[in-house]
Amino acid sequence: MRNFNFVSIKLTLCLIVGILTGYNFELGPQLSFLVLLPLFPFLYWINKNIDRESFPFFELAVAFGMMALGILIVGLSQKMPSNYSQFKQPKEQYWHLKIKEVLKPNPYSQNYFTQVIAVGNEKSSGKLMLKTNSDSTAKRFNIDDEIIIYGKSQPIPLPINPHQFDYKEYLKKQGIHHQIKADLEAVVVVGQSSRTILGLASQVRKKIISQLKEQHFGKDELAVIQALLLGQRDDISENTYNNYKNAGAVHILAVSGLHVGILLLLLEFLLSPLKRFPNGRTLKLLLIVLLLWIYAFIAGLSPSIIRAVTMFSFFAYALYLNRPTNSFNIIALSMLFILLIKPLMLFQVGFQMSYAAVISIVWIYPKLQKFWFPENWLVRKVWQLLSVSVSAQLGVLPISLYYFHQFPSLFFVSNLIIVPFLGLILGMGVLVIFLALVNHLPNFLVQVYNTLISAMNSIIDSVAQQENFVIKEIPFDGFQMLLGYLVIVSMVLFLSRPKWKIALVLAFGTIGLQVHAIWNQWELTNREKLLLVHKARNTVLLHQIGSGLHIYTKDTTRLNRIKTDYMVAERITSSSFVGLRNHYTIHGKSIYIMDSLGIYPNTTSLDFLLLTQSPKINLERLLDSINPKMVLADGSNYKNYIMRWGRTCAEKEIPFHNTGEKGYYTFNLKGD
Repeated sequence: MRNFNFVSIKLTLCLIVGILTGYNFELGPQLSFLVLLPLFPFLYWINKNIDRESFPFFELAVAFGMMALGILIVGLSQKMPSNYSQFKQPKEQYWHLKIKEVLKPNPYSQNYFTQVIAVGNEKSSGKLMLKTNSDSTAKRFNIDDEIIIYGKSQPIPLPINPHQFDYKEYLKKQGIHHQIKADLEAVVVVGQSSRTILGLASQVRKKIISQLKEQHFGKDELAVIQALLLGQRDDISENTYNNYKNAGAVHILAVSGLHVGILLLLLEFLLSPLKRFPNGRTLKLLLIVLLLWIYAFIAGLSPSIIRAVTMFSFFAYALYLNRPTNSFNIIALSMLFILLIKPLMLFQVGFQMSYAAVISIVWIYPKLQKFWFPENWLVRKVWQLLSVSVSAQLGVLPISLYYFHQFPSLFFVSNLIIVPFLGLILGMGVLVIFLALVNHLPNFLVQVYNTLISAMNSIIDSVAQQENFVIKEIPFDGFQMLLGYLVIVSMVLFLSRPKWKIALVLAFGTIGLQVHAIWNQWELTNREKLLLVHKARNTVLLHQIGSGLHIYTKDTTRLNRIKTDYMVAERITSSSFVGLRNHYTIHGKSIYIMDSLGIYPNTTSLDFLLLTQSPKINLERLLDSINPKMVLADGSNYKNYIMRWGRTCAEKEIPFHNTGEKGYYTFNLKGD
C-alpha cells in the first residue's frame, strides 16, 4: 500500500471525508470556519515545539483541517450568507436570473439551470431551475442571457412513483433546491448582460454545430459526431443511445477521460519534434496544455470535459518531468484541485465512474501485463487493449450496477474493435471541426468521415443486437456496491501477492455478498405491500406478495417503466396483470374504488375510498354515508375535481391524498 504514502492522496481522502460529512449532515460553513481559523497558528506551534518523530500530532491536525475544509467548501457551495434561501420570501416576487446551462427539452417544458443575481431589490446568489413552456416555435434562451421574471420559487418535487429516478436528489447534489415555472410571454430579457467564458464557449460550439449541419452528414452520423467531439448529445436518437449502452460503449458518446487521454497521446506524438530545440520540452508542455484547454473550450466546458482536461493536464506535466512519478499521486492532485473548486462534483455519477475507471486502469493494467506478456506483436496489442478494457470495467462495475442495474457482457468486443481506431476518429474529427470553422471543409473529407462514423454505428448496432449477452434489471444496492469493491480490491491484491490476511478479506467480502443476498431473499418472502401509483388517465395498484407482483389495472399499456423500476428495487421475480375490481379487502382493510359510474358502496364503514375517472358525485353526501377513514384520488381524474374533493375532505377533517401532488401512496395493511 505504498501508493498511499503520497501527501496529495492523504489530503484528498481527508477532503472527501469532509465533503461527505458536510453534505450528509447538512453542516453550515460557520462552524468549520471557526475551526479552521485557529488551526494555522496551532499547526505552526506544533511544527516548532513538538517532536514530529514521537506522535503524529502535526499529521492528525492537518487531516482534521482538511476535513474541516471539506465541510466548509461544501457548506459555502450551498449555504452562502447571500443565498436566496436565507431570506424570508413572499409568495411571489421579481427574480433576476442568469442562464448557466440549457438542458435537453422534453415534451412538456424547456428547462434551464440559472444563477440568482437578485431577488426583489436585494442582491442574492444561489442556483435555481427555470421551467418554461415547451414550444418548438418559441425562442430559447442562451447561456449568459439575463432575464427577469415574476413568480414564486417552489421545492423540487419528490419522485411521484416508487423507486423512480430521484430528480430532487440529483439536483440537490448540484446545489439546486428550488424551481420556478414561467410562461415565455411573462419573461423579460435584459438588454445587455455580462458575458462569461461559458457563454463564449457555448457560442463557439453553436457555430461549429451550425457549420457541420450545412455539410452532407447523415442524421445519426451527425448526432454521434456532435456527442463524440463536442459533448452535445441532444440530437442522439433513443435507439442509437440504447445501442451504445447495450454494447458497453456509451462512454464513447461523452467527451471524457478516454477522449482527452487519446488527444494527449496524439499531441505528444505530433509535437515531439519540438524537443530538439532549446527549451523545446517546456514549449511542448505549454502547447499541449493550451491545446487541451482550447479543445475543452470548443466542447463547451461541461463538467465532464473540465474534469478530464484537468486530470490530463497534470499527466502532461508528469510526462514533462520525465521521472518516475506515481500515477496515483497525479490522479489525487487533479481530484484535489477539482473538488476544492467544485466540491459537489464528488456526487456526480460521471465524476465517480471517470476516476474509478482511471484508478483501476493505472492499478490493474500493469498487473495484467506482468501476468502475461505475449511475444507476438499482434497478440500483445490485442492483450493490451483487452487488459485496459477489463481494468476499466472492473473499476466501474459496482458503480454501474448500482446506478444502471445492467451489465453488457460483450463490452470487450466493442472496445477491441472501436478503441484502436478512436485516435483516428478523434484526430479526423478535430480536423473536420477546424476546416468547418474556416469554411474550407472539402466534400471528400465529409464523405470519408461520414462513412467512418456510419461503420462505427453499424458495428455498435451489431454488438447491441446480441441481447442475450446484455444482462439487465440486476438488483444492486449501496451495501452491495461497497462489498463489491471490497471483493474486487482484495481479489486483485491476492492474485498479485497471495497473503492469508488478504484471503480473509476476500472471503469476508464474498461471504458478505452471499449473506446479504440470502437475507434479502428471506425478508422478501415475508413482505406484502399494496401501493397506489400515479399514472395519467389510468388507475394502477401494485400488490406485492413475497417475490410476486400483481398489477391491478384496466389499461396495461405504458406501464413498463413503473413495473421495471419496482421489480428491480424490490427484487421481484414474477409479475402479472389483473383486472381492476371495485372492492378489495386485504388483511381486514376495505378499499372501495369509485369510477366514472359513481356507484355507491354497500357499506357504512370504509377504510379507504379511491376516486378514479372523475365520477360526478356529491362527495360531501358520500362521506356522510360511508364514513371512510381516508380518501384518495389518482391521475385518472380531472384536476379541478381533485381540488374540489380536497377542499371537501379538509372541511370534513378526513385525510386526502392526491397522487399527482403527493406521489404514490402505500396502504397500511397491518393495523392503525
